[in-house]
Amino acid sequence: MASTMMRMGRHTVPSAIRGWAQRRAMATATLHTERLPDLDYDYGALEPHISGDIMKLHHQKHHQTYVTNFNKALEQLESSNDPEAVVALQSAINFNGGGHINHSIFWKNLAPTSEGGGSPPQGNLAKAIDAQFGGLDKLTAKMNAAGAGVQGSGWVWLGYNKELKRLVVETTQNQDPLQSKGLIPLLGIDVWEHAYYLQYKNVRPDYLKNIWKVVNWKDVAKRYESA
Repeated sequence: MASTMMRMGRHTVPSAIRGWAQRRAMATATLHTERLPDLDYDYGALEPHISGDIMKLHHQKHHQTYVTNFNKALEQLESSNDPEAVVALQSAINFNGGGHINHSIFWKNLAPTSEGGGSPPQGNLAKAIDAQFGGLDKLTAKMNAAGAGVQGSGWVWLGYNKELKRLVVETTQNQDPLQSKGLIPLLGIDVWEHAYYLQYKNVRPDYLKNIWKVVNWKDVAKRYESA
């Protein structure tokens, strides 16, 4: 994942161009490829809050497509001898690589209720949420409002601003990763229609209300401590 993130972000084109000649010269280099990560739970384990049909389609089809297209774009980048083609590939790399990064976080951010999903955060993370947002209920309300307000497709995040040493609520469009805004992702909620439409139709706020019942705060807390 670290190697993937190094290729991502708003500044990949200059680095891609700088490294183009070196990559072409390294004929014996092995191309790194990403793979679809396994889930830590069965597709139906998050029901009734997220249906098994949604989880299977979301993981096997949507996330797999991002992985496939990201690897394809990287292969084209490695083999290209045209700087203009390298620049043109940025969009595919950002979109599909971002989709892979975001979903890899998303799956870990969720857990069945039988395994602690929905149990409130503890320790330092809980203290930070209380201090900065006035409690978990206010944080979830803030994120739900931000997520419902995303126009089209995107994500709502609880992130960490390392420079200011503060938690932040932020949104990103399409598959832009939160790292592109200089923030560390702790909790991401997918608000693309494919994440909820089969179950919640066009009522995104209902999906946002119910997903908190399977949020894996232990994973979020671990990311917070690492940040």
